[in-house]
Amino acid sequence: MIEVRDCKSVWSNCLTYIKEQVGDQSYRTWFEPIEPLMLNNSVLTIQVPSQFFYEWLEEHYVNVLRNAIDIELGSEGQLEYSISVEKRSQSVTNGSTNGHDKQLGAKTNGTKVPDVHNAGREKAHKLAAEYQLKAEYTFDNFIEGDCNRLARSAGYAVAQKPGVTSFNPLFVYGGVGLGKSHLVQAIGSEIQKQFPDKLVMYVDSQRFANQFVEAIKSNQASDFGQVYQSADVLIVDDVQFFAGKEKTQEIFFHVFNNLHQNGKQVILTSDCSPKDLKGFQERLLSRFKWGLNTDLQFPDLETRIAIIHKKAEAHGVAIPENVIEYLAYSVDTNLRELEGVINSMLAQNALAGRTLDLELAKETLQKIVQSIESEVGIDYIQKFVAEYFNVAVDLLKDKTRKREIVVARQVSMYFAKEYTNMSLKSIGAHFGGRDHSTVIHAITAVNDLIDTDKRFNATMQDLIKKIKLKPGV
Repeated sequence: MIEVRDCKSVWSNCLTYIKEQVGDQSYRTWFEPIEPLMLNNSVLTIQVPSQFFYEWLEEHYVNVLRNAIDIELGSEGQLEYSISVEKRSQSVTNGSTNGHDKQLGAKTNGTKVPDVHNAGREKAHKLAAEYQLKAEYTFDNFIEGDCNRLARSAGYAVAQKPGVTSFNPLFVYGGVGLGKSHLVQAIGSEIQKQFPDKLVMYVDSQRFANQFVEAIKSNQASDFGQVYQSADVLIVDDVQFFAGKEKTQEIFFHVFNNLHQNGKQVILTSDCSPKDLKGFQERLLSRFKWGLNTDLQFPDLETRIAIIHKKAEAHGVAIPENVIEYLAYSVDTNLRELEGVINSMLAQNALAGRTLDLELAKETLQKIVQSIESEVGIDYIQKFVAEYFNVAVDLLKDKTRKREIVVARQVSMYFAKEYTNMSLKSIGAHFGGRDHSTVIHAITAVNDLIDTDKRFNATMQDLIKKIKLKPGV
């Protein structure tokens, strides 16, 4: 009697084998959503939710699928995918003949990679509305100087023709407080003004990574990829925090590929150039270099004076020239710090009637800049955290891997990033010459513990309160 088999029973048997080979979470995320469609001779057709879903299976589970098909349908067995969202089908052959694996490849009949622009569009609009661009970050109030001229010009060109210029991706890098977020959000705002129908999505890298983790937990990883692939313009801030996050890099790689291949614009920022990024897949770094890499440097004196003038003009006040020059000369390390001083002076002028003179400038500068440098400097942070955890300061700079030392060291690095204007490279140098990627790992580890460990979260809240109250050293 000839055995009659249907697609459901064949796929059910395949799943039994697959479930033994992959973890429960992976099984629920990547195999439970699959539906068997038909069995034609030795060809099994299954339906997957999206192009991204298909690509993920092809890259991560091809051997498992091939073995499952071998067991059920023999060496001549084939697996064909039907992609429901794009309403296109692609087929791949999983199998082996005479002990030699056949090459896996998609049969696309000459069509380009499917555009999932419309898939997840509604969710993408909601997400974009949730994390809106700052209205004050525009090209009009981004002061141009030698320090940023190339980056600003490239950004403006991208805003006029998103996805069309050779600046795709546009990769902007530079130290803390030099205007990276301002520039890329200005590009996004200009695109929204010039092209109202284009969907501009802005997200910082840590939020992107956290969203992906939540998507995996809720078995919606494939939908997550579609949401970001729906963007016409994707802006990702501080991509250096993707370092060491393999799964996040995987999903971002696919999102990047889909957007780039379909003529969508990608804009990225980082605290260093792609060649200096650590903990990244080479294929992702190579894509970061495809377009234009441009840096922002600290503005010269003339540009700092222009920035102060612009700030005063925006608030409708007149700051005497001697005060402007004093501020421009005094704050020469960080634009964010300079803006903090100006904002504080303007607030005291408006709310307390203080005159915008040198006395107020010196007083404000001492309170804001010197308090940051003396009370929450790197030495202070190390001494404070070491005392709190009852460890020697020198051990924070040592190579020891004892857990209590590692935790104290990572917390110190976290506070150094939060409360100083030092670059990640400089922070690492103060902890025994550790590199940029070690600091990123430390910050990520602390953030993860804050989110998942209630006891640790309470410890951090206590530390944050005390670090602001302790006197300087």
